[in-house]
Amino acid sequence: MTAPETKKPFVAIACGGTGGHLFPGLAIAGELQKRGCKIALLISPKDVDQQAVKSARGMEIFTLPAVGLQNRNYFSFAKSFWDSFFAARKIFKRQKPDAVLAMGGFTSAPPVLAAGKFRAKTFLHESNTIPGRANRFLSRFVDEAFFGFSESAARLHAKKISATGTPVRPQFQPRDAAECRATLGLDSNRPTILVMGGSQGASGLNNMILSALPLLGAKNWQWLHLTGANDFERVKNAYAAQNLKAVVKPFLAEMDLALGAATISMSRSGASSLAEIAAMRLPSLLVPYPAAADNHQFFNALAFEKTGAAKMLEQKNSTPEKIAAVLLELVESEPVRLKMQPALVQWHAPKAAEQIAENILGAIARQQEKAAQAKMVRCSCGHAHGHAKHAH
Repeated sequence: MTAPETKKPFVAIACGGTGGHLFPGLAIAGELQKRGCKIALLISPKDVDQQAVKSARGMEIFTLPAVGLQNRNYFSFAKSFWDSFFAARKIFKRQKPDAVLAMGGFTSAPPVLAAGKFRAKTFLHESNTIPGRANRFLSRFVDEAFFGFSESAARLHAKKISATGTPVRPQFQPRDAAECRATLGLDSNRPTILVMGGSQGASGLNNMILSALPLLGAKNWQWLHLTGANDFERVKNAYAAQNLKAVVKPFLAEMDLALGAATISMSRSGASSLAEIAAMRLPSLLVPYPAAADNHQFFNALAFEKTGAAKMLEQKNSTPEKIAAVLLELVESEPVRLKMQPALVQWHAPKAAEQIAENILGAIARQQEKAAQAKMVRCSCGHAHGHAKHAH
């Protein structure tokens, strides 16, 4: 007699809204898939989500209504929240999830709350130093919370919290710079400055770099600038006007190539970008996004700066001269860059995705074991009761 086929665990990962939620979610999804799980990715309608999930092979993709609090419009927020909640519940009715993982942002909250009805194990991951409002609220309802920065632990109120670091996808590891540059249409041997404002670009960062270009034009450098959709033409024209070698793109899916090509980067300090920078050992000038919730990007960048893993410059304190001076030091001084690399290694958590996948599967296995034991108890009670009736 053949053993009955075991059902693949079904795990839903709510990871939409920004690349900072999406890419770590994809890294965990990959690890769970390797371990034989069936995966559903629950994302938002945003273009960044739709583009990024094209690389997700063998996973179900569901687009939920976007959830966000714009201009304190609580009525609109409540409506979009309920729409997303019911959309998630509809998905789970068709196939009951064994676990649901939220990667942060309001888009990920409704699926976790919807999972309650289906007795799924629930989890969240917080990658920033200061948890966002959605994760602070959600942490009370999940079985386990994972975190990237130790500073966030005290603000999470889950039954169990685990330090894992922030997962990165497996392709993020030190690469041959000359090869990456050639693939992107850059000169193999020139110092290369990567400018990136996160998955949606950053006008403030674009303006800062354009203001400093006249001071750096004499250098034999080249630029790889990811602008976001709104500033693409403007930034491209600015490099052309100064006759500088630059590859300018609104968005690049292959961020491992971009980081691999760079001598240094000038970047926002979202937690997912920092995890990728650490994995690739890339010396960087971090410019926190000043309007980030609870100023969390400032505290992310500060944590890196304090350990010598990066330089930080706040947008409000920046001048073209300050920007140029830091970039010059980073590009022209190899000892400065080499000193940063061991500090960057400390921030890389190579086993983060594996650890999270194992914890999720462990919780599912324990739940299934409990259910099997309860079933055996019910069966044996029913069996004994039947014998007693027969004897009578």
